[in-house]
Amino acid sequence: MIPGTSAMDKAIEQPRGIGARRWGLIGVVAAVLLGLAALVPAARRWSRADRAVDAARLRVADVVRGDLERDVSAQGRIVAALHPTLFSPAQGIVALDVKAGSEVKQGQLLARVESPELKSRLVQEQSTLASLRSDLGRQEIAARQATLTTKQNVDVLTMRRAAADRGRTRAEELFKEGLMNKVDHERSQDDLEVATLEVKNAKESSQMERETLEFEVHNRRLAVARQQSIVTEMQRLVTGLSVTAPFDGMVATVNVQDRDAVTQNQPLLTVVNLSAFEVEFDIPENYASDMAMGTRAEILYEGKTYPGKVTAVSPEIRDSQVRGTVVFDGETPPGLRQSQRVSVRMVLERKTGVVKTARGPFLESGGGRQAYVVDNGVAVKREIQVGAVSVSEVEITKGVNPGERIVVSDTSVFEGARTVLIR
Repeated sequence: MIPGTSAMDKAIEQPRGIGARRWGLIGVVAAVLLGLAALVPAARRWSRADRAVDAARLRVADVVRGDLERDVSAQGRIVAALHPTLFSPAQGIVALDVKAGSEVKQGQLLARVESPELKSRLVQEQSTLASLRSDLGRQEIAARQATLTTKQNVDVLTMRRAAADRGRTRAEELFKEGLMNKVDHERSQDDLEVATLEVKNAKESSQMERETLEFEVHNRRLAVARQQSIVTEMQRLVTGLSVTAPFDGMVATVNVQDRDAVTQNQPLLTVVNLSAFEVEFDIPENYASDMAMGTRAEILYEGKTYPGKVTAVSPEIRDSQVRGTVVFDGETPPGLRQSQRVSVRMVLERKTGVVKTARGPFLESGGGRQAYVVDNGVAVKREIQVGAVSVSEVEITKGVNPGERIVVSDTSVFEGARTVLIR
């Protein structure tokens, strides 16, 4: 039997200072105090915020200083630079010699339009021309005959005047010698004056008749020239019944069927030149005033960017869109096809050293006059002024400074609150 445990007991001296348990309690208290200290700013932000919004619903961007290009992007389609539509020159029956997609050479026959009426008119006009030419020849012969007759008449009267002059001379000599009486002497003088007047009148009549004949011949020549122009035009129309390719290319579309009845100026087919391409695009009408000839453009095709320039902007607005044309300025990418879709970016203006940020729905929701600046987890509404706007960036001329951050997503969720807590 063991009398007791006193023999196994050992006295332990109590350590001086703070124990481990106390240190643990002190750490827990310190952590709680630090947590409360960290919650104080959040509590303050919460207390001064009008609303609270989840940060996952917002997009925040930095305000920086840099260069900004005011541009506009659009979807375009590749078209051949030369793509004329060929029309029927007259009413008739069309016979096609090619199909859509056929490659053609310049001058190759594409279609024929059978028009008996047009050919008949050509024959009629040619007959009229021949008749007018015959009339002109007859008039020219008549004019020469009349001219010769009047010339002969003038020559005869001139000879009579010369004879009257000689008779007057002899009468004066006989009158001086007393061998002729005064009556006969005066008669010889009168005969000379009459002969002189006849010659003068004959020459004037000859001049008037010659001018009349020349006028008639001139009118006949004008009539022949007019009819010749009609025949030339009819001949051109008849020749145009054979529709040929204006250049080397490909038949893009055929608007009629073989042996169809067509009217004058009806579209027959379209030929495209595949050696030169351009891009047609549509942009909103509010950008049309800023778009000008020569505006720099970028064409995105198969992941590569090719430089270009605007060559045409339509003055017509359709469905609030304006159509324009961009050509490649330099190298043309290989493998382009008609009507292929590409992206086009037009650079309207370039500004340097501006205050800018990412573009977002905040422009529309804030009307371009308000933005929410994020400071220490709180978005504060601030009045701003917007300048140039590009596809991806926006210039802010007043209200924010470089280095600040603003909410660029839709701010309508803030419901106009002055301050919003972003949690």
